[in-house]
Amino acid sequence: MASDLRRFVSAALCVLLFVPLIACATPARSDAARLIARTVWEPMALDFTGPALSETSAVNPFTDFKLTVTFRNGSHSVTVPGFFAADGNAAETGADSGDVWRVRFAPDRPGEWTYTAELHAGQDAALNDIGDPGMRLHSSWNGSFQVGEARGNTPEFYQHGALRRDGRYFRFAGSDKLWLKGGTNSPENLLGYVDFDGTYRLSDNARDGESDAGAELHTFAPHVADWRPGDPTWQGGKGKGLIGALNYLADQGMNVAYFLVYNTEGDGKDVWPWRNPAVRTRFDVSKLAQWEIVFTHMQRRGIALHVVLQETENELALDGGDTGPQRKLFLRELVARFGHHPALFWNIGEENGPVHWRPEGQSDAQRTAMARYIEQIDPYDHPVLLHTHSEAADKDTILSPQLGNRDIAGLSFQVSKRETVNAEIRKWHDLSRKAGHLWPITMDEIGPWQIGARADSDDPDHDSLRRHALWGTLLAGGAGVEWYFGAEQDGNDLTTEDLRSRAELWRQTRVALDFFKQHLRYWEMEPCPGDAYCLGKEGEVYAFYSSEDTPTPLATAFSAGRYRVRLFDPKKGVFDASEREVDFSGNALPAIFLAPHSGADRIVLLEALR
Repeated sequence: MASDLRRFVSAALCVLLFVPLIACATPARSDAARLIARTVWEPMALDFTGPALSETSAVNPFTDFKLTVTFRNGSHSVTVPGFFAADGNAAETGADSGDVWRVRFAPDRPGEWTYTAELHAGQDAALNDIGDPGMRLHSSWNGSFQVGEARGNTPEFYQHGALRRDGRYFRFAGSDKLWLKGGTNSPENLLGYVDFDGTYRLSDNARDGESDAGAELHTFAPHVADWRPGDPTWQGGKGKGLIGALNYLADQGMNVAYFLVYNTEGDGKDVWPWRNPAVRTRFDVSKLAQWEIVFTHMQRRGIALHVVLQETENELALDGGDTGPQRKLFLRELVARFGHHPALFWNIGEENGPVHWRPEGQSDAQRTAMARYIEQIDPYDHPVLLHTHSEAADKDTILSPQLGNRDIAGLSFQVSKRETVNAEIRKWHDLSRKAGHLWPITMDEIGPWQIGARADSDDPDHDSLRRHALWGTLLAGGAGVEWYFGAEQDGNDLTTEDLRSRAELWRQTRVALDFFKQHLRYWEMEPCPGDAYCLGKEGEVYAFYSSEDTPTPLATAFSAGRYRVRLFDPKKGVFDASEREVDFSGNALPAIFLAPHSGADRIVLLEALR
């Protein structure tokens, strides 16, 4: 014990000065000028000169030091974890050593802010959440800065603030604006990218039931042309393929991307935050700084970060599934380095929990402890989601004990049979509402697992996806969709390089999101009685899907009255030229309510006439 203390005292003596420096949130040259302007919700960084260490130092900068900074605005305070940043520019230099210690902060209100920073040292100081975290090296670093209101030209996420759960949906913390999502679930190994430092594939052998990732990392070469002058790069022009792919998604109106940050022992075996995937106490500073460049660009382009923390295959790899030292350190580093982004979701893990085809998995108590720890250390209260298994019976087993658990903000749904999406979402909305904690539910992985969302060349119209997964979700009160590309496609959920392969699917998704935003006060509406894909506000407005293979609504779903009826084409994104007025007695459905409409799908929109 005495030798340990001497070791840390020796490290502390090297701190001659711990001086804060205002810095940009990433080293990307194109972002520096924008991010240094401090307005509400825009991230900033404070850099401190501290102990000079490396990723491989005998004194571990990740476990044995704990930087925390408390920011105050009047009586309001936020305590944010900091991290070891090597030379402060590791994304560019590839450095693994240095004396820069950094904290990133996104202020949630305007006015004068003050800060006080503390650095503690001691064995496993970073993991001591309660009690003495170790020897305090300094506690007198403080300062102040001003934060202004968001400007009109500020990107959406920085105008409206962090996303929060609000009933069935998500709402921006800085405004009353709701957020419906539409985006990509694939490739899930988005970060298995050739231009990131320390990134390679451990194995290209796919097990039964997995996608085949192939032998090569992602290059996203088809999207290099989508990179634009002024977009970020690193190390002399790296990153253009991935940045271009994200530009393409944003240009299609997509607003979320799902990706794993840890998939060793899983499907892709090419994404991890550590210097060595087998040594889980030493992080790769330059790689994580490069991830930060990409995440910042995503936020500026309006793409939310759906951060998936593990896979079903490796959910027991850290501390046997417990929230012990390895898992705590893993989560703390991710929160410290990326938690400042306003539009971010923490997903406990893909297909979380034991199931018949893989009986090893986290228990109810373990997933609750993990979610609770994230809630404890995340100063921004980002929603914590639980990704489900695909079968209804497995959902019953794993989700039922979590009903009423306020540490789980919502569900990230996987459904094997797309025709059941609407009913399953409605079921779990009802159960969670009765338990006192209504879960937002998003449809994130559509089955069957071998097929998912096929490329436009194989499924040009996407009729079943549009009817059952897209509109079936939204008309159940679901909070949005992501598209999973299937395991046995040429461009699957691990290997897809060209996101234009699903251009028609992105277009139809945008049509649906725009319809909801422009024509419905959907947050005031509830699913209609019966099996139809129908959302309504009694006696005022109803919208339902009418097609050859979607359920017909019950006459009792609608209040008697006089309605304006308009027909919307969910594939083309336009209303029919004519509209009608219909007197509805409540006994029998008028013919206009019934499919088919000239052989085409329609959204029937009823608006009460006063």
